[in-house]
Amino acid sequence: MVVQSMTNTDTADVVSTSEQIVALAGAGSELVRITVNNEAAARAVPLIRDRLEQLGLNVPLIGDFHFNGHRLLSDFPDCAEALAKYRINPGNVGSGEKRDSQFASMIEIACRREKPVRIGVNWGSLDKGLVARLMDENARSSSPLDSDQMIREVMVVSALESAQRAVEVGLPADRIVLSCKMSGVQELISVYRELAKRCDYALHLGLTEAGMGSKGIVASSAALAVLLQEGIGDTIRISLTPEPGGSRSQEVIVAQELLQSMGIRAFTPMVVACPGCGRTTSTYFQQLAKDVQNHLRSMMPEWQKDHPGVESMSVAVMGCVVNGPGESKQANIGISLPGTGESPSAPIYVDGEKTVTLKGDDIAQQFIALVDSYVRENY
Repeated sequence: MVVQSMTNTDTADVVSTSEQIVALAGAGSELVRITVNNEAAARAVPLIRDRLEQLGLNVPLIGDFHFNGHRLLSDFPDCAEALAKYRINPGNVGSGEKRDSQFASMIEIACRREKPVRIGVNWGSLDKGLVARLMDENARSSSPLDSDQMIREVMVVSALESAQRAVEVGLPADRIVLSCKMSGVQELISVYRELAKRCDYALHLGLTEAGMGSKGIVASSAALAVLLQEGIGDTIRISLTPEPGGSRSQEVIVAQELLQSMGIRAFTPMVVACPGCGRTTSTYFQQLAKDVQNHLRSMMPEWQKDHPGVESMSVAVMGCVVNGPGESKQANIGISLPGTGESPSAPIYVDGEKTVTLKGDDIAQQFIALVDSYVRENY
């Protein structure tokens, strides 16, 4: 299950796009999609690729094409070569006879350059000709589908028919990825279940237009967790609208945490922390939990190289004696901070055994040092 993200910079701006790709890859994005919407963007792609390689970053770039992809890929061969994968939306690749020829042109380029293609259907941009055809067929059916069922059927048929055309043009089936993105949780679950039932192509998961903040996180998690639990999906993207001034990399972190919470993959040591209650009126443990989580994430680029396996480590930061010792014993390393009225000391548990008790004003620094020491000694 591969984590993917997408830039929101103007691709023609080589510097800002490269910087955002570096940030996304640094956060853990294993594929990065960029918009290729005009000639300036197409010219910029190989420059971006060169800039990234100078920085020692080989993250694959996916070109996102709409309306004019056939022309851009044909007119700018350096762009076509620099990209690792093409994303084609069958709903806006063209209409009538142009649709078939323009789609075939993009697939032929992918075949010549041995590039995979994601055929990405989106319910906001469905092929009008296909919709009309299937609606007519449905109207003549003895058991017609209702409108919601019909939308889902159009999505699936659009993906499968486009994939079949790509195979007929010459693209191997194992270089085809399909997606059918919708913005409704139940609709997305239904359409991907049907898609998985009717094909063996790799599937890219994502709730489109998920929204901002907690709404986008909750909606994406609710939809994708069901599909992931059923073994559906090969790549994943969380399509969050960034908060004003917020980091684009948040969508990568959410995707990683979803996969890690479900036990599918491990990316960074996870912090177990209690929510707090009347016994933990101090915010000290909250700040410590945040500091520890930030420290773990900041250390991962170094730890990944020097301490393989550390991503599966668990760290507990607990706020009082009720569950603190028990949760700390279950973690690889844990701290049980004193709650209100408790003795001002913090026992440390390492692999289930109490090892030391921390006191003083620098408990946070002491505990982080112990975490670093645990990593060095055990991974």
